Amino acid sequence: MTGYTLELPGGAADSLRLRRHRTLTLRCLGPGANVAALIYALDDRTERLNIPDTLKAQMSARVVAPMTLMSDMGRAMASVTGSSLDWHDAITGGVRDERLLGELWKYGLGPRDLHANVNFFSKVVPTGDERGSLVYEPGYAQEGDWVTLRAEIDLLVVLATARHPLNRSTAGDPAGVRLEVAEGLPPGPDDPTRGFRAETARALELAERSYA
Repeated sequence: MTGYTLELPGGAADSLRLRRHRTLTLRCLGPGANVAALIYALDDRTERLNIPDTLKAQMSARVVAPMTLMSDMGRAMASVTGSSLDWHDAITGGVRDERLLGELWKYGLGPRDLHANVNFFSKVVPTGDERGSLVYEPGYAQEGDWVTLRAEIDLLVVLATARHPLNRSTAGDPAGVRLEVAEGLPPGPDDPTRGFRAETARALELAERSYA
């Protein structure tokens, strides 16, 4: 199967099966985009993206290339192979959009299968108060900004171009995005992901071992 491209307007949701080593590039069609992403193992949807483990194991407060997105089983689910931005929010992931639920229902999943999501193209910063509060940074992503993921196992990816939970704007839905799916290559011995952190390399090895 060759690659394909489709556009997801603001205020919409979609889902796709992303086979191992294929790539998914999300590209902003306008400023202020936010893409809430849920990720599940295609062959066992009880295995899903684990944000706390992803951040803690890789000593990060953000999603950035070349880190991996890890499952609750410790496997690398997808690697962030590149991005025009150096921050994608995973700390305040909490989108509970009805359109996300509509996509989950297609696969026999429901509200109990929602997990903490990545908010691609969004950034949050500290307010400096004593509580350590965070605030959404408006205008962070611009038209043409992009991020590319490489599937390390077969995945179910559910996406919604929904408003970030800390975005207090009333200006309507965020910008849409273009989804570009392409054939990819397995990570070689010099792949940047392997050298990011020791735990990153271990998660990648676990993913590869499950297909041996």
